[in-house]
Amino acid sequence: MAENMKAWQQATPGPIEEKLNLVDNVPRPNAAALKKGEVLVRVISACVNPADYKVMEAGLLARAIVKFPKVLGMDLSGTVIAVAEGSTDVKVGDNVLGRVDPVKSYGSLSQYVLLQRDGYAVLSKGVDLDRAAGLPTTGLTAYQCIKPYVKAGDRVFINGGSGGTGTFGIQIAKALGCHVTTSCSTAKVFLVKKLGADTVLDYHKDDIVATLQAEGPVYDLVVDNVGNSPKVFFSTTPMFLRPEGHFIGVGGSPSLSTAKNIAKGLLLPVALGGTPRKFVSYLTKNVHEDFEQLAMWLADGTITTIVESTFEFEQVIEAYQHLKVGSSAGKVIVHVSLEM
Repeated sequence: MAENMKAWQQATPGPIEEKLNLVDNVPRPNAAALKKGEVLVRVISACVNPADYKVMEAGLLARAIVKFPKVLGMDLSGTVIAVAEGSTDVKVGDNVLGRVDPVKSYGSLSQYVLLQRDGYAVLSKGVDLDRAAGLPTTGLTAYQCIKPYVKAGDRVFINGGSGGTGTFGIQIAKALGCHVTTSCSTAKVFLVKKLGADTVLDYHKDDIVATLQAEGPVYDLVVDNVGNSPKVFFSTTPMFLRPEGHFIGVGGSPSLSTAKNIAKGLLLPVALGGTPRKFVSYLTKNVHEDFEQLAMWLADGTITTIVESTFEFEQVIEAYQHLKVGSSAGKVIVHVSLEM
């Protein structure tokens, strides 16, 4: 008979406050059935992300994206308790950071999780597991939005520098030798400067577009973590983004008007209002080598995770409610198991 484990599982789409439950009968992954490259991990810490509950609360769209019942959570850190035969770069007892494919029925808010090779990296001894758990999705997103598009000496503008992706983006761009300008609220200016931003635009006080346009087309990369502010942002980029530069649309909360503006810029010729800049719509993808680089930077202090608050495993609903307020100045971490 298969062993069971505790996990936060949702049987149907809907508000997590009503539909998400802590259950003790979720089948534990079978260590004896690991496929090539897979590891079985006892979860120590998990990170909750807005995408977790937004998908669950998306009604019919949720059913189209994931298979129910669904265990929530993508990001985690933990200890390897079983390794597939033939693996040479990981062993039982290693600590890892990891990311579960968000469309899978299992998730990180469970006592044990199976990770494929692309979804984890081994951590150096002594790395804080809360900080490691807060890294995977937002750190990977920031890395993949910046690394392919820059070289040392380039100038990067990060729209929304104080959120999870933004805080990692600032640090990663600096690690790659770039000059970084970012935007944030007045309350977060000190934080983003501490993380290494060279220039900070306070959107409560500064006209973001006007300030960028005054500099001229000097930026090599624009990463938009906001999606709906400033309005019609993409169409203004020729005034400050180099002709060969890229505009990366990460997400945030894009409005219908923003989507129309981007579509107009991409589809119409310049003479009719099109925008002559490269727009890249981004989707995070698990890549083992990317996780290894991030884990190395976390270990040597090149990057750090801003942990805003922690909750215990029984407090997952409270953790998501806290996250929904939208003012977290860092990652929200759940302690799933005790370190051993």
